[in-house]
Amino acid sequence: MSEYLIEIKNLHKYFGKNEVLKGLDIRIKQGEVVVMIGPSGSGKSTFLRTMNLLETPTKGEVYFEGTNIADKSVDVFKHREKMGMVFQQFNLFPNMTVLDNLILAPVKTGRMSKDEAVIKAQELLARVGLEDKATAYPQSLSGGQQQRVAIARALAMTPDVMLFDEPTSALDPEMVGEVLNVMQELAAEGMTMVVVTHEMGFAKNVADRVLFMADGVIVEEGEPEQVFEHPREKRTQDFLAKVL
Repeated sequence: MSEYLIEIKNLHKYFGKNEVLKGLDIRIKQGEVVVMIGPSGSGKSTFLRTMNLLETPTKGEVYFEGTNIADKSVDVFKHREKMGMVFQQFNLFPNMTVLDNLILAPVKTGRMSKDEAVIKAQELLARVGLEDKATAYPQSLSGGQQQRVAIARALAMTPDVMLFDEPTSALDPEMVGEVLNVMQELAAEGMTMVVVTHEMGFAKNVADRVLFMADGVIVEEGEPEQVFEHPREKRTQDFLAKVL
């Protein structure tokens, strides 16, 4: 087995004639927290969605746990079960209770019996501070609560990696912290995470590695201190001057 949980090789993505990802090479180790920053429209979200094949790469290889899941012959659904995804919009089923949202996938995929899934869901709701909301419906919750439910739902499948696509950008400022706290705890527990975010404090404090992306390429990468305090590339310097 490779030492890398995820290896992306020469990843290209076109939408029509527009090349959004221009030959990315990225490796992510087990337990690593990688945070992607960069201007809007730089391809970060497309990259994340291509990583679990929600977007099909135009060209390139996406190795997850040693298997190229971009290969047409691979059952991508089996592998995607091990990749938790949290979106900008919470994507909860509005007609289902919080508990039912959490148990749906583990039961449907045969990962767990309903009884097992309920026990696990209750543990996860406690973990994200929402144990009293099991019977509530999503629309009765605040945005921050809904996003914490979405994180718990992704964890219900006991994934090997968690992908976060701007998980706080739809939230009111006072709710951002409660979601970032849950993510920080996950990182501390050793969860492999790939996070696209505009939250520079989170990137500085929690990331093992920061990737700065612009115009479909990785312009610069390194440990948070290096990227934030001593960025080498002018493009990175200009971006950080605007956001910090």
